[in-house]
Amino acid sequence: MKKKLLIYAHYYTPDVASTGQILRELAEGMADRFDITVICVVPSYSGKVAPEYRQRKYYREVINGIKVLRVRVPEFSKQNKGSRVRNILAYFFRAAWATFKVGHQDYVFSISQPPILGGLLGVWGKWMRHAKFIYNIQDFNPEQTMAVGYSKNGLILKLMMALDKFSCRQSDLVITVGRDLVDTLNARFKPGKAPRVAMINNWIDEQAIRPLPATDEHVLAFKRKYGLEDKFIVMYSGNIGLYYDLENLIKVIEQFPAGTTAADGREVVFAFVGAGSVLQQLKDYAAAHRMVNVTFIPYQPKSDLIYSLNAADVHWCVNAKGIKGVSCPSKFYGIAAAGKPVLAVLEPGAEVERLIREHRGGYLAAPGDYKQVAANIRQLLVAPAELPEMGKRSRAMLEDGLTKDASVRRYSEVISTL
Repeated sequence: MKKKLLIYAHYYTPDVASTGQILRELAEGMADRFDITVICVVPSYSGKVAPEYRQRKYYREVINGIKVLRVRVPEFSKQNKGSRVRNILAYFFRAAWATFKVGHQDYVFSISQPPILGGLLGVWGKWMRHAKFIYNIQDFNPEQTMAVGYSKNGLILKLMMALDKFSCRQSDLVITVGRDLVDTLNARFKPGKAPRVAMINNWIDEQAIRPLPATDEHVLAFKRKYGLEDKFIVMYSGNIGLYYDLENLIKVIEQFPAGTTAADGREVVFAFVGAGSVLQQLKDYAAAHRMVNVTFIPYQPKSDLIYSLNAADVHWCVNAKGIKGVSCPSKFYGIAAAGKPVLAVLEPGAEVERLIREHRGGYLAAPGDYKQVAANIRQLLVAPAELPEMGKRSRAMLEDGLTKDASVRRYSEVISTL
C-alpha cells in the first residue's frame, strides 16, 4: 500500500505561479510511490477568483490522479499590501483547518510560500497528522524581505527569523534548490545544529519545452501577434515583481533606443512577458521616455510557453542584489530547455550563476553593475552568431543530469528514507 503524502501548495495548477507548476509536476511524478493530496487555494494567482469558486469555502477535485482540496480566499491586488496580507492569512487558516479533512498522512510536505506561514503550515500538519515533515525552501525569509527592503521593521524581521528557524528545526528534512541556499540554511544555526538538508535543483519539463526552429509556425504566429516579426528579441519572461531590480534595468534598456540594430541587421526589441507588482511602473517609465522598442505581453498559457520562449534571441535571467543564497530564479531552466542563451544579472556563486558560468550559457553581470549589463548587451548585439551555441550548451546541461525526471526521482528517494 502506498504511503500518504500531504502537500501544502499555496498555488497549484491551473495557476501560473512557478512554484505551483513545479509542485504539480512533483506530485504527478511521485504518484507511483505515494498517495498524494494537495491543499491549495482556488485558482487566483491573478488576484481574481472565478465565479465557480465563490460559493463554498472548500472544493474537492482530482487532477491527473492527485486529490486536490482547494480553499476559498478573498480577491486581492498585487499593488495593495493589505489585500495581499488578507489573502495569505485566509489561505493559512483555511488550509490549517482543511488539514482535519484529509485523514491519516505519513508525510507532510510544505514549501516556503507564503513566507514564514508555509513552513508553519508544515509544522501544523506534522503535529496534527503525526507525520514526517519535509520543508522545501524555495526562498528564504526574512532574508528575501530584507534584501529588497519590503519591510524594515526590526521587530517583525526578528520574529520572522525566529518562526522560520523553528519550522526548520521541526522538519525531518529540509530540501533547498541551490548550493548557495544550503549555505544559507547552515549559516542560520550553530555548527552541527542545522537540520538535515538535501539540495535538489528545480526543473522544467524538458520534453514539453524544447528548441524549435525559427520557422516554426507557432513561433512565427506569436511574433506576428505581438509585432515582433524580423526583430532581434531580448525577452524577460515571468513574474515582473519585486525581487529582480527591473526598475533599474529598464534604465539600462533606455540606452538602446528604437533603431538600434544587431550585427545581422535586425532591429532590437525588448519584450516583457508576464505580470506582477512592478509591471505598471515599467510601463509608465517606458511611456514617459518614449521607449517604443519596449513591449509588454501578457502571461502565456503553459501550452504556449514553448513558443514564446523560442521566439526570443536571448533571455534575461536576473535577481536583485542580496538574493544570492535566498532565492533561485527557476526561469533559467525554461530558458535552457528552449536552448536559448542568457543575459544574466546574478551574484557570483549563486546556483544559477554557477550553472551559466560552468556551462558557458550566456553573459554574466553582478546586480548593480549596470555598466557591465550594458556592455553585455552591446557584445551580444555585435556577435549574435555566438548565441545559438550558448543555448545548445545549456540544453545539453539539462539533458546530462538536470531533467525533470531526475529531480523528481531524487525527491521520491530522499522522502522515502525518512
